[in-house]
Amino acid sequence: MGTDLFPPPLPTRDHALVLLRQMLLIRHFEERCAELYTQQKIRGFLHLYTGEEAVAVGVMQALDPRDAVVSTYREHGHALARGIAPGAIMAEMFGRREGCSGGRGGSMHLFDAATRFYGGGAIVGGGLPVAVGLALADRMQGRPQVSCCFFGEGAAAEGEFHESMNLAQLWRLPVLFVCENNLYAMGSALSITESSADFTRKASGYGMAAGAVDGMDVLAVENSARAAVQAIRAGNGPFLLEARTYRFRAHSMFDPELYRSREEVEHWREHGPLITLTRRLREAGLFAEEDFQALTREVEAEVEQAVAFAEAGTWEPVEDLCRFVYSEVERA
Repeated sequence: MGTDLFPPPLPTRDHALVLLRQMLLIRHFEERCAELYTQQKIRGFLHLYTGEEAVAVGVMQALDPRDAVVSTYREHGHALARGIAPGAIMAEMFGRREGCSGGRGGSMHLFDAATRFYGGGAIVGGGLPVAVGLALADRMQGRPQVSCCFFGEGAAAEGEFHESMNLAQLWRLPVLFVCENNLYAMGSALSITESSADFTRKASGYGMAAGAVDGMDVLAVENSARAAVQAIRAGNGPFLLEARTYRFRAHSMFDPELYRSREEVEHWREHGPLITLTRRLREAGLFAEEDFQALTREVEAEVEQAVAFAEAGTWEPVEDLCRFVYSEVERA
């Protein structure tokens, strides 16, 4: 599979609206999180997914409920697209017991066993070997699942990336590696952090099949992800899909964002995933402004319900402070 040069065919109107609604939900959820952070309702680190919605939504269309998903610390969009309840995610970021990780993980550590969503983790590249391990477990137990691992382009400079790629290809494991290339590893541009900026060539160094896709086009991402997952399920080994995308907000809420211009950000906003999809649907006569407004009202109400759920949540009692904490047995 090479880089997508032509836009994929339009889906049915119903499917297109599903994709658009999911992306709108992620966008409004993240923007609300930014507001809540400034109000100190959400504390700690916060990495928003605004602008990258097409990658999470498109890839998830290709996965089954039985498949595993491993994410990064910028994982709210992945979690929402996977089907974790917005209230459980918001409550987690509020530090409430009703959160998907019991309020102990916060923004960077979202987990949900029911959807096989394995985080969320603060270590750059840390999810790569986890995905390989999950795939190996599935292989050893004869389960026909795929493990999907999201990671940023900055993680490709870590040793875990190369170790994971090597083992996955050596053992022909059913792993879909999704590189979300947003051009910046924290505040460092790709051009000054990677000697080779073509991630499909990195995969070829391990003999792994790979392809690149416009990560701002949800239809292109879905089309490419489906083809990749189909090949993996057919026993062809792992696949690396590079989604070329862009984050509209800074790396985190602490980031002064001095490394790129406003003009650059605005250029990418004009080609954002919501604009890209709605423009194509309107041109095809499958979509009207009334549809957009109706979906917007729906997701805004859903996000506000999630906030209310989190606000009404409970704190873990102080007596439970040592729960899930392992230590040596006290010596006599």
